Amino acid sequence: MANLTPEFGSLIPTQTTQALATNYLQWNDNGGANGIPDNFADFAQQYLPEIYEAEVERYGNRTLNGFLKMVGAEMPMSSDQVIWSEQNRLHISYNNVEQVDGTGDLSVIDINPAATAGVQNVISVNDTVVVLDPAGLEAKGIVVESTLGAAGTITIQPFSGSSLATQGFAAAGLKVFVYGSDYSKGTSLEAGGPGNSASRNSINPVLTQYSNSPIIIRDQYVVSGSDTAQIGWVNVATEDGTDGYLWYLKAASETKLRFDDYLEMAMVEGERNESALNPLTQPGTQGLFAAVAERGNVETGFTAADGLDEFDAILKNLDTQGAVEENMLFNNRQTSLDFDDMLAGLNGGNAGAGAAYGLFDNSSDMALNLGFSGFRRGSYDFYKTDWKYLNDASTRGAIDGVSSIEGVLVPAGTSTVYDQVLGTNIRRPFLHVRYRASQTDDRKMKQWVTGSVGGAQSSTLDAMEINFLSERCLITQGANNFVLFKGI
Repeated sequence: MANLTPEFGSLIPTQTTQALATNYLQWNDNGGANGIPDNFADFAQQYLPEIYEAEVERYGNRTLNGFLKMVGAEMPMSSDQVIWSEQNRLHISYNNVEQVDGTGDLSVIDINPAATAGVQNVISVNDTVVVLDPAGLEAKGIVVESTLGAAGTITIQPFSGSSLATQGFAAAGLKVFVYGSDYSKGTSLEAGGPGNSASRNSINPVLTQYSNSPIIIRDQYVVSGSDTAQIGWVNVATEDGTDGYLWYLKAASETKLRFDDYLEMAMVEGERNESALNPLTQPGTQGLFAAVAERGNVETGFTAADGLDEFDAILKNLDTQGAVEENMLFNNRQTSLDFDDMLAGLNGGNAGAGAAYGLFDNSSDMALNLGFSGFRRGSYDFYKTDWKYLNDASTRGAIDGVSSIEGVLVPAGTSTVYDQVLGTNIRRPFLHVRYRASQTDDRKMKQWVTGSVGGAQSSTLDAMEINFLSERCLITQGANNFVLFKGI
């Protein structure tokens, strides 16, 4: 009888019961190159290793969203653009005006020396004004002549009897504001009337409009039918509670988690598309950082070494804006430590510096459970917390200790704006998300499955396609009440 020679990879029988390399499949064959076994059928051994079924969560919770859920709201919209109006200042005031003539006891002031678009002189004759000099000088006077419009000038007769130049006022960088008026007896506001015949300027409020456009955010995960039916030895367990021994469940779950983060990251980081590449079909959107940088307050280089003086300067600036009493601070690690160091010398006994938790029903436990610590300075309450997005190494975590965005101050509460669609004044959170929705389709967060695997029977594709889509934009109202902390 001819001898039967075993084929490569098959088992060689033996007459005795013993564990031999020729009759047992091996877990690993070190004879292969780069650790890959020569015999690809050798995937197990007679002595099973101790296998940990679960992955080690070395990064903890990896999701970054939650910021907008804490400070904003979400509401539907049905258009390609959101337009809202914000109130202008009530009183008449101009900065950076210049003296153009200061002879005798009169002074002529150019209201718009830089020819800035939209700046109109609306100061009337007989208005009483205050003029402030950058060095701290001030003078009061009455307007005796006024040229209205973009190229407007006013002629002031100082009450002291001396021109501004004679009093030592600078030629440029002045500030002037109206505090009242003074008319003679028997005068009329209409031209041609008795006494002073100068007409009174009627001021109509001008709408300051802002707008933003939604963007379409999409993602997809695809797995073949064969892989959905393939079991693994690692127990899948992710942040959203997915559990099982099918590896594709982990990939699908992480795609969903990553997409949820993108929904918030796009609202924070969004920029308008100013380039020539698809500006109409992909106009971009204005996110939080861009809105505050354009219309809000920017603090650069805040450090603990600067101490309370620099923080008080921020408060003084807030006084000139909306002066919202309660504010939330979302900081990266270094800025959070800077605030801790700044507050280290303060305690409840210091005037105006004690802890406060009014936003949390005066419950420090509630604030701490949400990750906030509170303090009060002046007439403002602040609630400080770390923002994971600014610390994560895969996003805005500092490179070599330098971070371009170190934190943001967000006012709590709501603002009143005029809604162009509703045609009325409405109250909205300072930060809120508008998503596209109608009776036909809700695009707040869409998820659907296509293909022929996993219950879907929509095509002949031997795969499962999990699709994610959202269409949304962020509305930042009253950006003048926000503060963006920048490192550089």
